[in-house]
Amino acid sequence: MFAVGLVAVSALVIAGLVPAPGGQPAQAQAEDPLAGYVLPESVQACTACHEEPHVLSILHGPHGVSEDPRSGFAQLGCGSCHGASEAHMQRPARGEPRSPPDVVFGPHRTDDGRADAMCLACHGASAGMHWQGSEHEVADLSCASCHTSHAFSDPVLDRSGEALVCATCHARTHAEALRPSAHPMLDGQVACRDCHAVHGGPGPGLLSANTVNENCTGCHAEFRGPFLWEHPPAAEDCLACHVPHGSVHRPLLVKRTPWLCQDCHMAQFHPSAALSGTGLPGESLPSGSQSMLGRDCMNCHVHVHGSNHPSGPGTTR
Repeated sequence: MFAVGLVAVSALVIAGLVPAPGGQPAQAQAEDPLAGYVLPESVQACTACHEEPHVLSILHGPHGVSEDPRSGFAQLGCGSCHGASEAHMQRPARGEPRSPPDVVFGPHRTDDGRADAMCLACHGASAGMHWQGSEHEVADLSCASCHTSHAFSDPVLDRSGEALVCATCHARTHAEALRPSAHPMLDGQVACRDCHAVHGGPGPGLLSANTVNENCTGCHAEFRGPFLWEHPPAAEDCLACHVPHGSVHRPLLVKRTPWLCQDCHMAQFHPSAALSGTGLPGESLPSGSQSMLGRDCMNCHVHVHGSNHPSGPGTTR
């Protein structure tokens, strides 16, 4: 009976019809979801000094949920990540600096690997599966180099903000994404994680798949094959013709056609012969080559990735 009454009163408080405990209306508490929240004793010892907004913001994230038994926040508080830090808790002698916490994250992180070990203790089964020996780990990056745990929302976990976090190191890749022909990364439609396993993966370049082609055909399945008539470069490596992050040529080509095609195909008495930009056809005869119009080589060879037509050995149909 008491439980039913408590639920009813709680519903009225949420609706703002009766004052919340302490005399403040529930609508006022709704502006701050932590209003009236009592911190665990282990956390109060830290917040007595560390009451900066960028520190207290952890209470709004998953690492500061005391009701979650997996976080250990209710029992150990800040010590669940930073360690007991007994020397840090003691008042230093006059004129002496305070000892740092046992485990420090960020630019001044603990150099003995304990910072990453704290993260991998919980996230080792997922993010840490391929972390050891990965390119990011070899480059001396830590979890805190990309992730922000003291935040309302970790920017690198947001699809629209992930590219900006990656751009702090990969500035050239970010510049390529600004080119006319590019994957829509800056619009949030494509994220770095869609192609790359940033914590380490089976493929080269931290790719999520084993090969470049497997990675590309995960979205571009129409080019996967196998085809009756294969185009060997397309079947071997998409990067032979395409730039993955962005290009000034459509669509993500390494160079403009027909010059891209002429890197491999130089046949005598065929429009594939080397041409310059001055060979455009005109009204008078003799005129230039029709190969220079529109898609040039692709005016005829439209299925450049491969063809399943019985009469398509030249990828013309």
